Amino acid sequence: MTLGLGGGCHWCTEAIFARLRGVSSVAQGWISSVVPDETFSEAIKLQFDHERIPLEIIIHIHLLTHSSTSHHTMRHKYRSAIYTINESDAQAARASLATLQSHFQQPLITQILPLDVFRLNSEQYLDYYFKNPEKPFCKTYIDPKIRQITSEFSSYLT
Repeated sequence: MTLGLGGGCHWCTEAIFARLRGVSSVAQGWISSVVPDETFSEAIKLQFDHERIPLEIIIHIHLLTHSSTSHHTMRHKYRSAIYTINESDAQAARASLATLQSHFQQPLITQILPLDVFRLNSEQYLDYYFKNPEKPFCKTYIDPKIRQITSEFSSYLT
């Protein structure tokens, strides 16, 4: 299954989803959808085996590791979204969001949008966390998210 995820820094999102078993590919860059959501925002495009890791787990991890309930001023760059490639996947994502809402006190703002265009980031930024784990950005923003998924979703980690 192919899916796009946006919401926070694509360096963070890439580092999180590259750790999951059943995920065969994670590419970070920018995704645009269709009008009125055609502006590019930071995101990842991933491929995963839904037999090994269910869509609902992918979405749950995504919602927990970015501001999925916050209407902050940087939403143009960090759109909270799940990008799908067909209507069947969009319906499954909507059902997962509805189920997962009970895990959050505030309403989820995450949109389900068609994945229109994906642009891969520059080579120098790909695998950012894996190349730079000691940098302050990684220590401050990525490490806490990895600790969170390690404690809550250890059975899905590689």
